[in-house]
Amino acid sequence: MSATAQATDAPLSDKQRRILEYLEANADSQTYFKSRLIGDELEMSAKEVGANMTAIANSATTIDVEKWGYSSSTTWMVEA
Repeated sequence: MSATAQATDAPLSDKQRRILEYLEANADSQTYFKSRLIGDELEMSAKEVGANMTAIANSATTIDVEKWGYSSSTTWMVEA
């Protein structure tokens, strides 16, 4: 169930950059992130976060993002 397909050079939206910055800032101390909790931190809905995570996973970034599971919110595994 990997969302880490090929990296693309497509520019990230403002929301995607905010999510990416949050993940990069926390990836060293945390591996698993729930869309709902990311949304709470960034004042977005879990749906907004989930809709943007695939673009983040597919962009050329400093982190690897993989859709990990679903339990009351999608969980993402993030590795720096």
